[in-house]
Amino acid sequence: ESDREKMPWATTRQELDDLWRRIIKSQALSLKLANKKPEEIKQTLRKRFERFSKTMKQVNSEDVFGTFMNAATESYDPHTSYFSPRASDVFKQNMSLSLEGIGAQLTTDNDYTKINRVVPGGPADKSEKIHQDDLITGVAQGDEGEMVDVVGWRVDDVVKLIKGPKGTVVRIQLLPAKTGVSGPPEVVRLVRDKIKLEDQAARKQVINIKDGSRDVKMGVITIPAFYMDFEAAEKGDPNYRSTTRDVAQLIKELEKEHVDGLII
Repeated sequence: ESDREKMPWATTRQELDDLWRRIIKSQALSLKLANKKPEEIKQTLRKRFERFSKTMKQVNSEDVFGTFMNAATESYDPHTSYFSPRASDVFKQNMSLSLEGIGAQLTTDNDYTKINRVVPGGPADKSEKIHQDDLITGVAQGDEGEMVDVVGWRVDDVVKLIKGPKGTVVRIQLLPAKTGVSGPPEVVRLVRDKIKLEDQAARKQVINIKDGSRDVKMGVITIPAFYMDFEAAEKGDPNYRSTTRDVAQLIKELEKEHVDGLII
């Protein structure tokens, strides 16, 4: 059973060892299905678990404090989370829509890095080959770079590999959500780009419809994502972008066009 969320915890060391044996066997078979040779499988798994062990040893006081604080806040309110300084920086970058990368939000799912959301208008979205809940197993730089196995990595370390300057190539090896961990991996080539603010910013359009014999002008405002350029706002920039400010401006523009109704 690959999804053990509802499975009982191991009660003895022997049960735990057997669980690990089956996990490693499953991963070895997945690599075999990907046409890896026995020696390659052995080396990949050895590197994977050495990296996993190293990652566990890299857990620091900030990580422990974050885990404790999130447990505390979520026990009172499931929608409240604690942001470490590093997580806060990532949040600000996402909210200001100024990242240079593939346009995907990542999360951790057991040993895998999972696509939590594909950002509209980004390279991942435009490729139509990367979808929500896909699992990333490898990242390679350029067209010739070595595919680095990232199973067991911290999600922020995976993000560092994927992010990069606009116009550069990154290759993502993933297990599609439709086939899961038992399916064959796929490699998607993407060209990093600056995620355009306009691709995600609130936008408007006017639709003319018939209401019986009457012509009706309907204003439609689409909000693909919530955003705010915190850094520009903190610096006092009077023209900083945010969902609130943009929608307010769009409503004024639609009022000037004398729409009969508004849909958001």
